[in-house]
Amino acid sequence: MTSPFFEKVSNYQTNPEFGLSPEKRDISDLLNRGIINLDKPANPTSHEVTAWIKHILSINKAGHGGTLDPAVTGCLPVALGRATKSLQVLLPAGKEYICVMKLHEPKTQDEVEEVLKIFRGKIYQTPPVRSNVKRQLRVRKIYSLDLLEHLDSQFTLLRIKCEAGTYIRKLCHDIGLILGTGAHMHELRRTQTGPFNVENSVTLQDLADAWYYYNQEGEDQYIREIIKPIEAICVHLPKIYIRDSAVDAICHGAQLTLPGVIKFSRNIDKNTLVAILTMKGELVAFGRSTLTSRKIAELKNGICTKPIAVFMEKNTYPPSWKEI
Repeated sequence: MTSPFFEKVSNYQTNPEFGLSPEKRDISDLLNRGIINLDKPANPTSHEVTAWIKHILSINKAGHGGTLDPAVTGCLPVALGRATKSLQVLLPAGKEYICVMKLHEPKTQDEVEEVLKIFRGKIYQTPPVRSNVKRQLRVRKIYSLDLLEHLDSQFTLLRIKCEAGTYIRKLCHDIGLILGTGAHMHELRRTQTGPFNVENSVTLQDLADAWYYYNQEGEDQYIREIIKPIEAICVHLPKIYIRDSAVDAICHGAQLTLPGVIKFSRNIDKNTLVAILTMKGELVAFGRSTLTSRKIAELKNGICTKPIAVFMEKNTYPPSWKEI
């Protein structure tokens, strides 16, 4: 089986005296650089449930990745502490929804299926009046639109995989217009945001219980299952692994040059968003690639990535670059 990575240096050994594998971090570090895959309940806003998480964990900073309307449930990644700036990688990430659409007049399943074909692929949308973005026509992509069930000729259960920024409420309205019946979104649940899905999500009660066991009884197993290291947010991104000696330079804002690269994903194009990691799997930064994977493999010198957000603390690894 072909490896998903190219290697520039084989058998490289990272120094165990510096850094720490993500799964070995203590709870205080997870509270400052962790991610919770929350199953948002109906009725509260995304901002409210984020505030409740801050209250439960007694922390000052948290943020959510992708607002859900109060009535909508499902996958809402919440980042803690310094991890909040990592949420930028979820903004362009694809989403999946399960939606109940109600037709205002009965239609057969075959009639609905025929109209759904029109809405697969690129569509035009104007955000609804009750949105927080500028109301202008824009293009969004529907990756898949599947009819799961059609009940009583009016209620239709849909599974939708779509580009970020797609309004499902508006999609239902537009489907109703083409059908000639009118339609509206009756119920909605987000089942996936980027690498996060509802199958692995947790409730606010799960979090409160896990925090009680940790805070009152010293049992950290449950809280570790709920708060994932920051690296969980970038599992879907192409990756570049770097030498220990290159880490601190990146933390001080330097661009990543080819001599610092150990191995990297095969699917990197120019201007691709990539995760820069240590050989222990620690997230150092997000960056934009300046070279393709093929060029990174062929060349010996030059800049391959420009960091755009740094997450690792300075001096976590020795500042070898100062000795040059």
